[in-house]
Amino acid sequence: MRKLIVHEHISLDGVIQAPGGPEEDTSGGFAHGGWIAPFSDAVLGTALRKQMNMPFDLLLGRKTFDIWAPYWPQHGDIWPGVNIATKYVASNTMISSDWQPSVFLSGDIPEKVAQIKQQPGPNLHVWGSGHLLQTLIQHDLVDVFWLMIYPITLGPGKRLFAEGAIPLAFKVTESNVTPNGVMIVNYERAGAIPSGS
Repeated sequence: MRKLIVHEHISLDGVIQAPGGPEEDTSGGFAHGGWIAPFSDAVLGTALRKQMNMPFDLLLGRKTFDIWAPYWPQHGDIWPGVNIATKYVASNTMISSDWQPSVFLSGDIPEKVAQIKQQPGPNLHVWGSGHLLQTLIQHDLVDVFWLMIYPITLGPGKRLFAEGAIPLAFKVTESNVTPNGVMIVNYERAGAIPSGS
């Protein structure tokens, strides 16, 4: 079975919106886009490259796909795997793209993602895709959270667990702290919530 791995840049107060740039996602009046840049360092770069160079397919929301589709085909030297990976895109309106290979999912997204997880192939990586992420969390489809937790609070903005989460336990399988204070933590499913008694 393929694992679904969520990769997120996240602030201490849980915000995942627009980490990459000022114009990435200004919805809701978010004015802090590009908040990860001051924390970049060699340790974080090495960890990111390790994730980016694993075998993977992508599962993306429509907005993230729209941002990535014009960018990554022109920057394949930075992340060669992104262009050859199958891109599964959750969208009720989009049915094709020049960025291939792409598969568009509409209708019952949780059911379709559950079916994809049962198929042979590499793990599914989710980057960004805040709205889709809420659906995946609520339908218990996430196996791993690979989080980069930044020493910053951002106030209002889209959050990792915006609509709450179902009760589950996770175990830390890998962790590191960069010189600039970013905690890189890999949380894998560990079953039901343990009892405190």
